[in-house]
Amino acid sequence: MHWDRLRLRRIAASALMCIALIGSASALPSGIGGQQVGDDDVAIAGCTCHAEDPDNSITVILDGLPYHYELGKSYPLLLQIIGGPDADTSSYTGGFAMRVNGGLLSPGDSIHVQNWDDDNMALTHTEQGSKVTERSWNFEWTAPTEEAGTITFWVVGNSVNGDGAPSELDRWNRLSASVGEGSDNGKTRTVFSGNGQIEPPAPTEQHVDLHEMGAKLRAHWLGLLGFGAVIIVIVFCGFFLRYGFSRHYKGRSNLLRLRIKHLRRGDQL
Repeated sequence: MHWDRLRLRRIAASALMCIALIGSASALPSGIGGQQVGDDDVAIAGCTCHAEDPDNSITVILDGLPYHYELGKSYPLLLQIIGGPDADTSSYTGGFAMRVNGGLLSPGDSIHVQNWDDDNMALTHTEQGSKVTERSWNFEWTAPTEEAGTITFWVVGNSVNGDGAPSELDRWNRLSASVGEGSDNGKTRTVFSGNGQIEPPAPTEQHVDLHEMGAKLRAHWLGLLGFGAVIIVIVFCGFFLRYGFSRHYKGRSNLLRLRIKHLRRGDQL
C-alpha cells in the first residue's frame, strides 16, 4: 500500500512537470508554436500564457500581402507589433507565432525568424528576434504551386517587458487575413488588428542656426538686395518720367523752360 501511494505521487509529480514544461515551451524567447489550448495552434488560439484575453491596445500589422496570389510566386512580407511595454534590446521585447493553411513560410536571409519545429507552414521568432527594438520581422511566403483556393494567415504577437515572467504588463493580440488565388497585379496591401491608435514619432527639430546656413543664407540676402534694387530703379524711373518732362512743373530748369518756349514758337536752336 505504501509503495502504491509513493508511485502515485511520482506519477502526479511527473505529470505536473510535463504540463509546466509544455506551458513554458510555448512562450520561450527562442520561439513559440504548436498546440496551447485544446487542439488549436498557438497562432490561432492566442498566446494565453501571458494573458487570458487579447488586448486591442496592441496593434499587429502584416504588410506586403498581395490582393491575389500567383501560383508558385514568393512574396516578401513584414510583420510588426506596436504597443505594450517599452522595447529594450538588453532583454526580450516580444515575439510572434504564424501559421498558414497553404504555401510555404520561409525566414529567407533573416536570423530573427525561423520555422517552428521544421514546419514550413509555421513561423516564429528566434532568440535574437525576440530582442529587436522595432518588434518587426521580415520573412517570405511562397504561394502554392497548385490550385489551393483562398489562403489564410493566422498571427499572434506579444509585447513583453522582458522580465521573463508572464504578468499584466505583457500584452498580446492576434490577426487573421486571407488571400485569394487570381491575377496578381503587383499591388500589395497592409492588414492590421487592434484599435489603430498608433502614436506617430515625435517631430524632428527643424531649427537651424543662421550662422550655420553659410552659402544658403548669403544667397537669400543677395536675392532680397537684388529685389530691393529693382524696386528702387522702378520708383526712380517713375519720378523721372513724372517730373523730368512735365511742362507744368515749376521746379524745372531754365534750359528746359527755354527749350519748351522755342518749341512753341517753332524756332530751331
